[in-house]
Amino acid sequence: MPPVQVLLIDHNKLFREGLKLLLSGDEFDITGEAQTVAEGVTLVQAGLKVQLVLLDMTWNSDTETETLRTLRDMMPDGRIVLLAADMDPQRLIAALAAGADGCLMKDLSADALIQSLRLVMMGEKVFPTHLAALLISGRINTSALDMPSARKGLSQREVQIVRCLLNGDSNKVVANHLNITEATVKVHLKSLLRKINATNRTQAAIWALNNGFANEPSQPASKAG
Repeated sequence: MPPVQVLLIDHNKLFREGLKLLLSGDEFDITGEAQTVAEGVTLVQAGLKVQLVLLDMTWNSDTETETLRTLRDMMPDGRIVLLAADMDPQRLIAALAAGADGCLMKDLSADALIQSLRLVMMGEKVFPTHLAALLISGRINTSALDMPSARKGLSQREVQIVRCLLNGDSNKVVANHLNITEATVKVHLKSLLRKINATNRTQAAIWALNNGFANEPSQPASKAG
């Protein structure tokens, strides 16, 4: 398999050089570098082949966010990952809404970076653990996000359960809410995790958030199933 073509965007040349060394190998190929998002847009417009953009997130303006939207529109099949030095949830949410596929903190390990980029190239969304926790808990405003609801062939009951997971409900609470047994909840939950390729409840909740379930209320059912 050919290496992933990567565009690095970071104002710090030393940091870019470090990333190039870190990503050198068979999996990734650094095909371009830029200091700003605008410069990155110019490179893509000039015909640079890019599958993955690693983008430093140091801006704090609507102009940069709109430029990110432009970059997203220019490479609809590509991936864009933010690299953040600090945690500003609302700025990260705005950038994700503008088209980024995830965010990674700059202090993560080399192995974690590589693994996260592999997940992104497989179509997964990646977030720092503490941001994911804030998203799931509803403690930050996610109204800027407008992500399509990919149902993945879920049954009506599985849809009800995944909405409950967003509330952090236990199996017992879900069972009482849906008027079914805990054993039935476990059966549906196992099927749900398999369909969305998740390994635990937290991953399922993040998937549900990413796919538009947060704004859809869960409804109790009147009969078991």
